[in-house]
Amino acid sequence: MADYNRSELDTPYLKQRRNPFKLDDDAVGAYAEKVARFFGTGSYLMWQTLFVLVWIVLNLGVFAFQWDPYPFILLNLAFSTQAAYAAPLILLAQNRQEDRDRISLNEDRRRAFETKADTEFTTRELAGLRLAIGELVTRDYLRHELEDIENLLERLEAKLDDEAAARIALMHSINETGHDDLNDPIQGDLADDQKAD
Repeated sequence: MADYNRSELDTPYLKQRRNPFKLDDDAVGAYAEKVARFFGTGSYLMWQTLFVLVWIVLNLGVFAFQWDPYPFILLNLAFSTQAAYAAPLILLAQNRQEDRDRISLNEDRRRAFETKADTEFTTRELAGLRLAIGELVTRDYLRHELEDIENLLERLEAKLDDEAAARIALMHSINETGHDDLNDPIQGDLADDQKAD
């Protein structure tokens, strides 16, 4: 008895079909799109109308050879064959366009998602900056505070100038009168004043 491998029994055998006609789907699709685009043009309608008129004129009996008499069965057969091929070619072109539209839509969705994520990130960053800026000093506030300090320094300078002028005036008056009563007492002077009391 032959030994069977369990994995071979679990895996179904798929018979691969061999396709004798290997067609490139992209090449056929590109050709189908070209044909479908041509069928939708005014030049196609003009050439087809011209062909039908020539066919009818040649087969009405004006000339000796009539290969397709009045009911024009051969012309109807040609149009039926053309319609039989035109419809699938147009559908194939539409399917390729739908595939392109689907890919484009997926790409648009991906970009929209990235844009939304970027926008949300930027919004969070702006909110953080607004909170941080709320705690920072603005230029106008700093300018106002510097002006206040400058005014305070000017007032202090003015007081110092007044005090210096007063001391200079006092020194001049002491030098003129000779009284030194306004000098700060030294330790000996205090002791003499206490003994006198």
